[in-house]
Amino acid sequence: MVLFENFLVKLEYNPVADIMEVAYPDLDAHLLPEIRHSMEILVDHVASYDVKNLLLDSSHSAVSVGEEESKEISASLTAGLARTRLQKLARVQAGSPAVEAAAEKNLQVAQTALLPFELRNFSNKQDALTWLGSNP
Repeated sequence: MVLFENFLVKLEYNPVADIMEVAYPDLDAHLLPEIRHSMEILVDHVASYDVKNLLLDSSHSAVSVGEEESKEISASLTAGLARTRLQKLARVQAGSPAVEAAAEKNLQVAQTALLPFELRNFSNKQDALTWLGSNP
């Protein structure tokens, strides 16, 4: 079921599997306020629906912001999700090596923050969904 949709993100939730799927938006400098707001909406829905498993699909994401802006959005999202009861976050890697290199830096910072949920990267969506659907 679709919980929320705007021109940046679509939040789809499967309550039986308890998995929320989100296509990570393109990071564009002139859309940063809307991106931040959409990430806040994502966190609010994870909390409201008590989502335990989240799939962030970055496979089609493009990044046209600086490293600091990208890091700030990732850190804000991670901090927001840390305040929820999320247990697993699966990220499908970006197709672009440049985007993935920036994302890897952000993930290294996030993983040093002692997250209360598991965070894993996957090269494809099916492997990510399989992991999310497995028992902890």
